[in-house]
Amino acid sequence: MRIGNCSGFYGDRLSAMREMLEGRQEDGQGLDYLTGDYLAELTMLILGRDTMKDPALGYAKTFARQLEDCLGLALEQGVRIVSNAGGLNPAGLAERIREVARGLGLDPQVAHVEGDDVRGLAEVGIGEGALTANAYLGGFGIAAALSAGADVVVTGRVTDASLVVGPAVAHHGWTPKSYDELAGAVVAGHVLECGTQATGGNFSGFRSLPDHTRSLGFPLAEIAADGSSVITKHAGTGGAVTIDTVTAQLLYEIQTTRYLNPDVTTHLDSVRLREVGPDRVEISGVRGEAPPERLKVCVNELGGFRNTVEFVLTGLDIEAKADWVREQLSPSLTAADVTWTLGALPAPDADTEEGASCLLRCTVRDAAPDPVGRAFTGPAVELALASYPGFTMTGPPAQPAPYGVYRPAYVDRSAVTHTVVHADGRREVIADPTEFAAVDDAEGRRPSPYPAPTDSLTRRMPLGTFVHARSGDKGGDANLGLWVAHDGSDKYADRVTWLQKLVTPRKVRELVPEAADLDVEVYLLPNLGAVNVLVRGLLGDGVAASTRFDPQAKGLGEWVRSRMVHVQEDLA
Repeated sequence: MRIGNCSGFYGDRLSAMREMLEGRQEDGQGLDYLTGDYLAELTMLILGRDTMKDPALGYAKTFARQLEDCLGLALEQGVRIVSNAGGLNPAGLAERIREVARGLGLDPQVAHVEGDDVRGLAEVGIGEGALTANAYLGGFGIAAALSAGADVVVTGRVTDASLVVGPAVAHHGWTPKSYDELAGAVVAGHVLECGTQATGGNFSGFRSLPDHTRSLGFPLAEIAADGSSVITKHAGTGGAVTIDTVTAQLLYEIQTTRYLNPDVTTHLDSVRLREVGPDRVEISGVRGEAPPERLKVCVNELGGFRNTVEFVLTGLDIEAKADWVREQLSPSLTAADVTWTLGALPAPDADTEEGASCLLRCTVRDAAPDPVGRAFTGPAVELALASYPGFTMTGPPAQPAPYGVYRPAYVDRSAVTHTVVHADGRREVIADPTEFAAVDDAEGRRPSPYPAPTDSLTRRMPLGTFVHARSGDKGGDANLGLWVAHDGSDKYADRVTWLQKLVTPRKVRELVPEAADLDVEVYLLPNLGAVNVLVRGLLGDGVAASTRFDPQAKGLGEWVRSRMVHVQEDLA
C-alpha cells in the first residue's frame, strides 16, 4: 500500500493535497491513501478557544477548503483520505465535508471517529474546568471505517501515527495482536506525520540537499504486509529522502526507547534504516509488544493572561542600562509572574546600529487581564523620556492575550468509548485490547551519569561538525535527538561510540546551562547511531505558557550543535 501525507500542522501548505494527488512515482503509480495531520498540543488549545466563540467550530477549517479543491480528484483516483482535522468536533467536520461534496455534485462516503473527548471525568482528575481534555486513540477505529467503505475518515485526537496505522490495518488485515506489523506502521506513521520534515525540512544538514531551495516534496510510505516500509517522495519534487532526513524525523519529539501508542508499544531501538535507491529509505526490523494499559490525555486549561514589552539597548553600558530600566519598572508591576530576559551582548565596535544593539524582554503573566494590560504597558511607555539613553521599544504596547497551560494525564481505557460513526450513521464501538505491556521508563537509558574520559580528546570543535540534531517539545519537556551524520566517512562507527560516551546527563547540563537544576535523561539508540535527550521542565507549563525565548525548543538542537566540545583527533 502507498500512503502519503499532505499536512504536518494546522497552517501547512494548502496546495499540498493537490500536489500529492497529482504526483506520481517513477513507476507511474499514485497513492492508495492520503493523510493529513493538523493537531498538536497547542492546536487543541487554539481549537478550544474557537469553540468558546462558536460551538459549531473546533475543527481545522483549512482541511475543508482543501477538499473543496481536491475531493473530486481523490474520488476519481480511488485515493482514500484520512485526517485528524476533526479536532474537537469531528462530527461537525464530517457534516461540513458532506456540504462541500453536495456543492460539488459528489456523494462520498464520509465517516468520523469520536470518543476522545474526556472533559468532565472528575474521577480521573479531569474536571469541568479543562478547556480541552482528549485521550489519544489508536488506529483501529479508522480501520473499521475504511473497511466499511469510507472514502473520507475524519477523527478527533488520535495519535499522529494512527493516521497511518489505521489504513495499514484495513489494507493488510492485521489483528490487534500483530504487534511487529503494527509497530512498523507506527514508525512509518511517525516519519510521515510532520510532512516535509522527513524530506529535508528543519534538517541540520540542509546544505547537502540537492534541491533545498525548491519547495520540498511531502513524504509517502510504501508499507508491506510484514510492517516494513520504504519512505520516499514523488518524483521531481524538492528535498531528499535519506537515512539522515528519516532519522531526523524519527528522533523528533520522542521520549524513551519505548514509543507508547494505543495499539502497540514500539521498540525504537529495534529500528533499522537502509538506503535502497535514490530518495528511498527502507525501515525494517521494528519490534512491537502489547500496548500500555492506560491512555494518555492532552489537557489544556486556561492559565490566565500574558503580555510582553521589548526594550532596545544600544551601544555602551548595555548591562547598566538593563539594570536601570528593571529598577525603574519593577516597583510598578503587579502581575503574579514577571520574567526578564536580556539577549546576547553586542560585539564591540559594531559597524551597524542593529549589530550594536540587543533586546531586553519583560514578560508578565497573571490570572486576571488588568495587571498585564495598561497597568503593565503604561508604566513601561512612561519611561520613554526618563530612562536609559537611546530608549526605544520594538513595537507599540499590545493588549493582554490569554494563554493556556498544558498537562498530560492518563485514563483507564474503560473511561473512553472509541466509536466510529459510519457514513450511514451506524455507530460501532471499537473493542479495547486484551493484553497490555508494563511500562519501563528506564529501559534504554544511559546508565552512567559521568562524562567520557578526556585524556585522549585533543581538538575543540562544534558538536555539529559531524553530528546532526532535531529538537522539539513534549508539553513542558524538551526533546533533543543527536545522531552521527551518514556522510560516507569510514569513521562512522567510531564517531557513534564517541557520541554515545559523550552525551551524558552531566554533559547535557554543561552544554545547556538552563538545565543545570533540571532532570535530564539520555537514551541510546545504537541502530540509528543516535542518542535521545529529555530535559524535563525546560519549557515550564508548555508552549502556550512558556516565557522562554524558544518556547517549543525548536532551535535547541541547532544551539547544541554550535557548542564546542573536545573531539579525538582521529575522529575529526
